[in-house]
Amino acid sequence: MCRALGLSRSGLYAWRRRPRTSPRSAANIQLVTRIRAIHEASRGTYGSPRVHAQLKYDGDQVGLSRVERLMRKEGIQAQVRRRFRCTTDSKHDYPVASNSLDRQFNPERPDQVWAADITYIWTLQGWMYLAVVIDLYSRRIIGWSMQDHMRTDLVVNAMAMALGHRKPEKEALHHSDRGSQYASFAYQKLLEQYGIKCSMSRKANCLDNAVAESFFGTLKTELIHRRAWPTREAARSAIHEYIEVFYNRRRLHSRLGYTGPVQFEANFHAANAA
Repeated sequence: MCRALGLSRSGLYAWRRRPRTSPRSAANIQLVTRIRAIHEASRGTYGSPRVHAQLKYDGDQVGLSRVERLMRKEGIQAQVRRRFRCTTDSKHDYPVASNSLDRQFNPERPDQVWAADITYIWTLQGWMYLAVVIDLYSRRIIGWSMQDHMRTDLVVNAMAMALGHRKPEKEALHHSDRGSQYASFAYQKLLEQYGIKCSMSRKANCLDNAVAESFFGTLKTELIHRRAWPTREAARSAIHEYIEVFYNRRRLHSRLGYTGPVQFEANFHAANAA
């Protein structure tokens, strides 16, 4: 048989002496395949904790340390976040509110506390600016606006979207930085119209709005910094899809017990309807 196949007998004997793949090794091969699928479905953004959480959700009984080891061995890793820079311009003459939120980022119900902020996104056409409104209970992005400027209507449009989709509680709290857009008469009038109380970060203290800053860091790590954006429209379309399709509905959030914001809110409403 060796002569017919062009093989050496020594090679055959060496193969016969070689240990067969163990059940553990075979299981690891299958597990790595599932890990790769989850990592790719996350757009290459999940590290071992979120991959492990998804495996558990899918019914795989596997330990976190094993997932970490296999991902490290196979070179599967999450995107690395860049360092944060504070970009708020609070040099204006508008009145500013006190920091009523005081870093209490975990309200008990949806639509109890909203946070808002602005970030910069570079495209080959020039800067684009993104304003968002976040429900702090679920970390869901409930309003956003993208423009090629930072005038007040950028943040007013984001807030109008949130108010169009949601009903804030009576005397709900709105937190932002001290930027002129949020302190403007137009924006403050909108908050007053809906009975929303205003809270603002302390001067030059970006950590007072840490949830919004964290979202922007996640967005830039998982989407913006991974490619060049030829036009504002290309970036706008990708950001829209990231927020609505991936971040709000599919991305597992560690603070939410590795649940997505939409599902986290659904769990709350189901529990309180019972």
